[in-house]
Amino acid sequence: MLDFTRFRVLTFDCYGTLIDWESGIFAALRPILVAHNKTLPDSALLKLYSELEATAEGREFRPYREVLRSVVRGFGKRLEFTPTAAQISSLPDSLADWQPFPDTIAALRQLKSRYQLAIISNIDDDLFAHTALKLEVKFDYVITAQQARAYKPSLRIFKLAQERIGVAPEQWLHVGQSIYHDVIPAKSLGITTAWVNRPSPRPGAGAAKAASGHPDVEVQGLQTLAEMAG
Repeated sequence: MLDFTRFRVLTFDCYGTLIDWESGIFAALRPILVAHNKTLPDSALLKLYSELEATAEGREFRPYREVLRSVVRGFGKRLEFTPTAAQISSLPDSLADWQPFPDTIAALRQLKSRYQLAIISNIDDDLFAHTALKLEVKFDYVITAQQARAYKPSLRIFKLAQERIGVAPEQWLHVGQSIYHDVIPAKSLGITTAWVNRPSPRPGAGAAKAASGHPDVEVQGLQTLAEMAG
């Protein structure tokens, strides 16, 4: 059990941790596959998404909107179809409608009463602005890939967060759904990590690249974390 009294700030991955990105991804990509007479099981769709996204994020930095467009083009290339311009844009355009998990808002409100809260997300500022309205909690800091010009698991975004927040690693808990994007890089900097291992058709990874790591605590939802924090 973690000693939550030592934490001053909790930082959160957003999509997959606070926001139900798998439902959003399915809602955007399934109609495209249907339109081109292609089928994939849910787990295979998430795996292909994770591979295409990680590849795009590993190249020279470009906005997340462009990363998502490249994901759609990648689906077309892998499954041998040519998506239309509207289909290519439909995935990033859909992000503004992605919804919080049922436990997100209440848990954030509970945690906000005791800690500073921050976002560390692989996202563009304008895209997160739409999401922020749905989370209903004002974050003390928002650090995005656009600001860092780098995507997690790059340490650059975590170091930018540390510079902005001014918190020592021992007073910092980072909360994320992805071992690859969140747990491994945060722990390499001495930051305590909580892995939100939400149920998924692709257990343990979801829409993120699969990786092996050792979080300090594992929970299946945000409400559990809020209860652990007292």
